[in-house]
Amino acid sequence: MFIRILLVIVVVFGFVFIKYDFLFTNIILSPTDSDFVTYRCLKYLLALFGLGDPVGQFQIHLINYELSGQFMLQISGAFLMAGVISLPYIIFELWRFVRPALFPNESRYLGVLFFFSSFLFYLGALVSYFIIFPLTIHFLGTYQVSDLIANQISVQSYFSALIILVLSIGLTFEMPILAYFLSKMGVISKGTLAAGRRYAFVIILTLAAIITPTTDPFTLMAVAVPLYLLYEVSIWVCKRNEEIEPEGV
Repeated sequence: MFIRILLVIVVVFGFVFIKYDFLFTNIILSPTDSDFVTYRCLKYLLALFGLGDPVGQFQIHLINYELSGQFMLQISGAFLMAGVISLPYIIFELWRFVRPALFPNESRYLGVLFFFSSFLFYLGALVSYFIIFPLTIHFLGTYQVSDLIANQISVQSYFSALIILVLSIGLTFEMPILAYFLSKMGVISKGTLAAGRRYAFVIILTLAAIITPTTDPFTLMAVAVPLYLLYEVSIWVCKRNEEIEPEGV
């Protein structure tokens, strides 16, 4: 199993490493330009409501200050993309490895669990890449306390911010899966989460404000709404688990 997983990662890594120009130009560095699809959609939506154009025309220029910086960036970018692309196969191999030790009903539930955990992670990563990260990088990359201070952003700093946001939001989208296990262990319940809705909403708004420190309410809600929907999905997961549990007993 480990050999097969390693071979798949190595093959995907080699392919992505060779196609580094497409990877960086069209994926990793694409949010640095005002022509990125998120900015164009934002301009269109705000124009419909007559709210002007808060994005404008911009191009964030990145610099490299390390001798081997760009080569190491190519390696780390290719390795990250190889891991993301190979994730479904890795999960499939893990599920096939543990499946013989499970009862038929356990195998079915575990397979569904693996599928939804992969789906939620990719969904979170896409939301982060197309919504949260572009809005964050636009604000922080163009923000100036004075015209006398020019922004010179290192490509290492940009890449680190991209990785942190995409992975953290991807893992945050695993909230329903975590709620399922905590509900199974009796740590939380539907009633506990439902009673904490008002507090959860405030916490989510605060987290959204930290992630995207802009004065635009649209940006704030674009981050807060998906996170709150995840909280509601977690409540539904706990409810379903509590309905199924007595039947099993």
